[in-house]
Amino acid sequence: MIADGDRVILSGRGKVYFARAGEGSLGTDLGMVDLSLLTGKMPGDVIKTRPGKELVIRLPRATDFFEQAKRSGAPMLPRDIGLVIGLTGMNKNDHVLDAGTGSGVAAVFFAGVAGKVTTCERREEFFRLAMENIKETGLSNIEVLNKDVLEVNGTYDIVHLDLGITRDHVVHAFSLVRPGGYLVCYTPFFEQMGVVVDTASGLFSEVTAHESIMREMDRSERGTRPSTKVCHSGYLTVARK
Repeated sequence: MIADGDRVILSGRGKVYFARAGEGSLGTDLGMVDLSLLTGKMPGDVIKTRPGKELVIRLPRATDFFEQAKRSGAPMLPRDIGLVIGLTGMNKNDHVLDAGTGSGVAAVFFAGVAGKVTTCERREEFFRLAMENIKETGLSNIEVLNKDVLEVNGTYDIVHLDLGITRDHVVHAFSLVRPGGYLVCYTPFFEQMGVVVDTASGLFSEVTAHESIMREMDRSERGTRPSTKVCHSGYLTVARK
């Protein structure tokens, strides 16, 4: 049941709106919504705008956060984040260190799978934005640090780096990963990937690099074919200790 203060999604006629149950109203293309009507409802219930247009209530998921969160730059795509989760076997017993928080998108996806996520962002303005975004999700298993990952200590099951990676980052990450754990680095360019692979190969027992490609399909009355949109996003290097 939805309580006062809960975040919800309202969907109807191809439109999607983020809202918070409680006092006040929300202006939409389909008319004003009385937000007090959301309290006590269940996901899947329908409410009406003042002009009588219907909106379906949904609970937000990480994919909605990716679409709606305030951005500090270009976040990792959900498909790339999914590869990090799948290639490491991330699970509820893991403590994940995520460095290069940005908007907090990757940390939110990881927190839906892992037991705890510690994410660090050295830039003050990005840190504050990430704090605001993550607070909106209601997740309680994310710790956000305003510091450089090179200053972080401790032991983690998985370390994920999405930043301007240098050799020092890989060496430091090796000291943070527990035996059997993983380091995963997302890099947009070959040159950065090469730095990661070359450095990690001298430290970790297993190192593999992958290009991330996913192609959408276009379907029309004329037929179906692969989309001409760019299907490449970046490179993931996975190293196991």
